[in-house]
Amino acid sequence: MDKTSSILLYLFFSINILYPQFGSVKIDFDDRLLRSDEKHDLINLKEDIRRFYLNTDWDREFSDLKISLNIQLVFEGVASRGNVKTYLCKALFSNGGELRYFDKGVQFYYSPGSSLYFDLVLFEPLSGFLAYYAQLILGGEIDTYDFRGGSSAYEVAREIGLRGSSSDYQKGWSTRISLVDDITKNIGLRSARLSYYIALDLIKEGNISEAINEFNNMLDGLEQSYVDFGREQSTQYFMKVHSENLSKIFYKISNKKLLIDLKHLDPDNSKTYQLYLDKIDE
Repeated sequence: MDKTSSILLYLFFSINILYPQFGSVKIDFDDRLLRSDEKHDLINLKEDIRRFYLNTDWDREFSDLKISLNIQLVFEGVASRGNVKTYLCKALFSNGGELRYFDKGVQFYYSPGSSLYFDLVLFEPLSGFLAYYAQLILGGEIDTYDFRGGSSAYEVAREIGLRGSSSDYQKGWSTRISLVDDITKNIGLRSARLSYYIALDLIKEGNISEAINEFNNMLDGLEQSYVDFGREQSTQYFMKVHSENLSKIFYKISNKKLLIDLKHLDPDNSKTYQLYLDKIDE
């Protein structure tokens, strides 16, 4: 193969390479309230959504993250405008961990045979809605690698929200803008999440002293979140998801102080913490 052919092949693959952030996408529908013809029109939607997430290049800097994405759509009805059917539904997006977002109501149109693609400038209600939550999940994941690393993804989500709020499909977009603003401003939780995952890596490496420092940083971040925002939902859910694992780790490293501090900060899971405190005292 000559040099020119090699260069052309390199350019071809460079242009067509994907930078997948989502490793798996699981989608569940509850369409019991729809008529049979309305259900039939949605027959390809699951696969269209799956391809949309897997084939879109969401972020080139943080590639190959292999995020697990779980989506539940509960269809509540259809409104018709001429030949256009507008679907009304609720939704739940999750990474299977502490990132979980419930949307109380979205409206979008979908035509069988149409393709979904993300365009930040030209707002389209379904792809905009899906892209918004892609950016929220992506931002949350990147925050666990770098302090405030997810800020650019959150900014994109906010821009999508602004375009949605000025479109003909405004339902829910003001709430979504408020949500991304709250996530961005909660520096305490963002710091706590980063410290938690750094500490887990340090535990795996056997670096207990540095891990304890990071766990203390995590507690400081949680305390800051409570001071700034009270007992808001995202912080409480983070603790709910990780309370058992944190308790086991603190028990294994025999750090009673961390368990006591955690119990003080997170009374909702105090029984779990007390169980492991009792084990330390045995």
